[in-house]
Amino acid sequence: MTAAERPDASAEWGLFDVTVGHAGSLALDGVTLPARPREITAVVGGDGSGKTTCLRTLVGAIAPASGEVRRPDRRRIGYVSPGPGIYADLTVDETLQFVGAAYGLGRAEVAERSSRLLELTGLADARGRLGGQLSGGMRQKLALAAAVIHVPALLVLDEPTTGVDPVSRADLWRLLAGIAARGTAIVVATTYLDEAERAATVVVLVDGRPLVDGQPAEVIAAMPGAIGLTDRRLDPVRSWRRGRSWRTWVPDGRLPEGASPVAADLEDAVVVAQLADRARSRGAAPDQAPARA
Repeated sequence: MTAAERPDASAEWGLFDVTVGHAGSLALDGVTLPARPREITAVVGGDGSGKTTCLRTLVGAIAPASGEVRRPDRRRIGYVSPGPGIYADLTVDETLQFVGAAYGLGRAEVAERSSRLLELTGLADARGRLGGQLSGGMRQKLALAAAVIHVPALLVLDEPTTGVDPVSRADLWRLLAGIAARGTAIVVATTYLDEAERAATVVVLVDGRPLVDGQPAEVIAAMPGAIGLTDRRLDPVRSWRRGRSWRTWVPDGRLPEGASPVAADLEDAVVVAQLADRARSRGAAPDQAPARA
């Protein structure tokens, strides 16, 4: 990578206490989302949580009602949409040639960068295949290659691994780690907490507001109470199935008889944060969440 291609390592992009209104309500409510060079930030949430609004605000497609948005020039942004993200009637080579030309790259430069990206993504043997003939994982890899052919300072991806097989998911995250290592700031929206645990920073959204945020290890360490592992459901509110076992959150840390202590991971910490948030919304203390009927 040449000096001209290298992203600005001193910049920090992102959203800072951003609020976005939509149809008389708040689509985002006081969201801070850092995007630092050489790091991956994961935005996690279910449908309607505000993930896509967050990313569209970051890239400039939506104007915030308040707060600050910092981003590079739009020509230094790469974006992968939640859809197919490629042209079904163009070949792999033609897609990269078209996108490269749109960013003002010369033919020789596009050819050199395309060859490198196709090798990295494992698409070198698929140069002549139409986009519509690629598998889901291959389409996402091509979309990623097209989004970074101009060496963006900021790369934004909206659920790039949804519907992709586990092997391709792992490949995509390996590629993202390599891109971040070269200096690019990356923001990824995902519904998978196991993916978010690989990021430097995670922001979990619920109804447009941040539920938890920070480094995954910090989020886990801040989880109150303890989690016990059992073969049956112990509590109607604080127990949830995971695999073949049940997990139960105990706010005071005193595990009931028959429960084995288990080390919490990011998924556990987010579930606990949601349980505590629901308790607060009912006006109860987190350790006094009422049982559901």
